[in-house]
Formats: sequence, structure tokens, C-alpha cells
Amino acid sequence: MGTLLWPPPPPPPPSVISVSGRRSLSTFPSCLPENRYSRGKVCSNIQSSKFDSFLDLKPESKAELLDFDLRLLDSSCKSCLDVIIIGAGPAGLRLAEQVSRYGIHVCCIDPSPLSMWPNNYGVWVDEFEGLGLEDCLDKTWPMTCVRIDDHRTKYLDRAYGRVSRKRLKMKLLEICAAHGVQFHKAKVWKVEHQEFESLVECDDGSKLRANLVVDASGFASTFIEYDKPRNHGYQIAHGILAEVDSHPFDLDKMLLMDWRDSHLGNEPYIRAGNSSLPTFLYAMPFNSNLIFLEETSLVSRPMLSYKEVKRRMVARLRHLGIRVRRVIEDEKCLIPMGGPLPQIPQSVMAIGGTAGLVHPSTGYMVAKTMALAPVLAETIRECLGSSRMIRGKPLHHRVWNGLWPSERRFTREFYSFGMETLLKLDLNGTRGFFDAFFDLDPYYWQGFLSSRLSPRELALLSLSLFGRASNPSRFDIITKCPAPLVKMMGKLAFETI
Repeated sequence: MGTLLWPPPPPPPPSVISVSGRRSLSTFPSCLPENRYSRGKVCSNIQSSKFDSFLDLKPESKAELLDFDLRLLDSSCKSCLDVIIIGAGPAGLRLAEQVSRYGIHVCCIDPSPLSMWPNNYGVWVDEFEGLGLEDCLDKTWPMTCVRIDDHRTKYLDRAYGRVSRKRLKMKLLEICAAHGVQFHKAKVWKVEHQEFESLVECDDGSKLRANLVVDASGFASTFIEYDKPRNHGYQIAHGILAEVDSHPFDLDKMLLMDWRDSHLGNEPYIRAGNSSLPTFLYAMPFNSNLIFLEETSLVSRPMLSYKEVKRRMVARLRHLGIRVRRVIEDEKCLIPMGGPLPQIPQSVMAIGGTAGLVHPSTGYMVAKTMALAPVLAETIRECLGSSRMIRGKPLHHRVWNGLWPSERRFTREFYSFGMETLLKLDLNGTRGFFDAFFDLDPYYWQGFLSSRLSPRELALLSLSLFGRASNPSRFDIITKCPAPLVKMMGKLAFETI
């Protein structure tokens, strides 16, 4: 399900909200010391938690800096750069290495460009294979599963992987270095625009000029403008990478969703809340004693309280008999989903979360960003890498519409329609929806989750989903979907005017 912020920002309309790409999982290490966390072994001299107090255990991870020789920009240089990218996260570095391949002069501005990303990413293996990034996965599961309830489980023949933060960042940095990308260690404070170039002011007093500024800093940015209310839905989660006595999950399967609520049998108040605003368990089992566990609210508006998510997680792990002995990393995750796209065009370009690339129905972003960065880079090359330089407003129009052509905007509205529908479903409705969804032809459910279906295919998916749904689910669709459908059609009509 991208930077995650905690505590969360106030509800919209905020000026900034930070986002990770999921599924962007925050803060757990990509390479674990095998001698401490090997399968079947439990470390000695550790303080175990009781079933109801694992949240009191302090995470053990430490901040890490990569050992890499960056090419630093001489900030006293007054020449105009081709492209400045704000942020050295996955989106920023991916775009930098793609644009620099064309001989375009790129500078990334980030206060700590060698810091390890504080978030980790779960992706479908075939997505990274298609991008040539499969060597950046440090753990894969050949199958995934979805627990609908105590009696229904979907086994999905699609491999899932965890991205190695270190491998991916080192790979992107190495390509950047090979193509002359420069870095400036600072925080951007202000961006001012002239007719054909922009002036970037940083907190170290430096002022840099560029033909194009691209914001890759996530929803925390104040540089991207919106002309519509930012009515996001919110995915909120609490997760831990933990050493446990044992767990009940198959080691060859990644648990994508567990919608069971039997763990709330003795918690009537929590169970009532879960019935109306459900949460699910997301789990990555690495071995018999090491597992990532995350309690997640798929989408809510207003967002479910973080305290409530933690209470449900405590109850679930207690019911499953999972005793946490050590918390290696914890995750406090808030992902804004859906909402309007930025104003198109505008003087600052964007990539990643602040460009609206988060999947509105799922919270996934990293694979899509990795795939679309080359598309944006090609448009930038057409404008800045040719003998006839295209700058100013024509440049801004070309790059924004290159990232968001009309068909891509249409499909995003459909995914936002999916989010608006999910917002209206209770636990039973959500179970019915996913029971029918994962019964679809894999081409359709996989394409939906990976944002690669055409408008025609999305229409066929909708018809097939209705046909496969149970009678109660059809009733939900008939009674709860018209309002989101009308909203989607209105937006599409407005876009075509």
C-alpha cells in the first residue's frame, strides 16, 4: 500500500498528507541477520510479551544510512539545470535514473538521500518481473490466500513478494550515478516560477534554477495545487515485524486478507464496530518464528481511529494464540486513497503519491510508479532532450497530460468508484464483494489490482462481478452503488467537456 505520517494529519482539506505505496509497508528491514532470526530458532535473553501487552514492546530497528558515493551538486553553480526532482524516495530515484538515460541534466534534492526508506513494499511478483526488477525482491510466496470467513478461503495462484529496500535503492542509485545524476542535501522551502524556468529555494540558503521541477516527496508536499476538494478515503493500519513463539500460517502462502471476526466473540463492543467498519489481517510469514502482521482498515471516511485498529489487532492475535516475543519493527500506516487528481496542468510536475498514483481501491502504488516513471521520462525527453527546447506552459501541459492521458484518468475514476462502493459496505457486504471478486477470471481480478485494464475490460469486469455475486451482494450493489456511480459518471462528463 510511498512517506507515511503518524500522527495523521487532520481530515481534508489538509494542505499536506503523506502517503506510501503499497501496498507500501512501513519500516521493517529488508535484510535480517539470519543468525538471529533463522527458522525454528528463538533468541535467548529476550523479554516476551503477554498476549495483551505486545504493543508495549519497543521496536529494535535502528536508522540506517547506505554506503554510497553520491555525486553532489556544486550549489554555487548558477547554470540552469534541466530537471530538479524533489525527494529521493522510490518515485524520485526511479524518475531520475530514467530521465538521465537521455543525457538530460538531473538533480535530486533531499535532506538525507542515503537514508534507508522508512517503508517497505509488498508487490505482485509478476509486476516486478515485467519491469526487470525481480532481483530487488528478497522474499516471495508462490501463492496468496484470502480468508473470507471461517468457512470460505480463496487460494490465489499469483506469487507475492516483499521488496528489498536496500537492493532497490542501491540499484536506482547505481543507475543514477552511471548517468550523471547529481544530488543536493537540503530541504526545499519554496518554488517560484518564471516564464521558462523555476527557482527552487532550499533551507541551506541555496537557490537552484531548472527548466522543470518534479515533486516526488509524497502527500506531505505543499508544492502541488488542487482545484477540487481533497475528499480522500483513508487506509489505516498497525503492523509489526515480530519474533513469535509460533503462528498458524502456511509458510508458502502470503495472507492477503483475513476478514474473519471470530476473535471478537468475547468483545461485543469491538465486534459491533467491526461489523460496520471492518478491518482485516495482512500477514507475511518468513519462517516459523518470524512474521509480519498488520491489522488494516481497507478504506474509511472519516478514517477509523488508530486506537481502534490496535485494539482489534490485540484481540485477533490473542485469539490466534500468537505470542510476540520481540518487536523488530512496527508500522503506523496512513494512506490517503482516491480523491481528486492535482490540477492539470500546473507549473510543478509530480510523480508518486502526490501525483495521484495510489490505487484508489487498494492503496497499492510502488509497482505502478515504477512502471509510469519511464512514460513520464519519455515525455520529458521529447521536450527537453531535443534540439527544439519546449519549456514553460507548453512543457507543463505535455508532461502532465503524458502522465494522465484521458484513458488513464477514466480508469482512475472507475477505481475511485470501487473505493466509494467499498466505503458503503459493512463486514458482510465486504465479504460478499471479495468472495465474488476473487471468483472472477484471474485476468480481470489481477488486472484490476494492477491497474492495467482498459475501460472496456473494466465494464466487463463489473458485469461479471454482478453475475457472480450472491443475492445479498447484488442487493448491496443495487442499493448502495447508484450514488457512487452517478458521481463517477458526473466526473467523467466534466472531464470530457
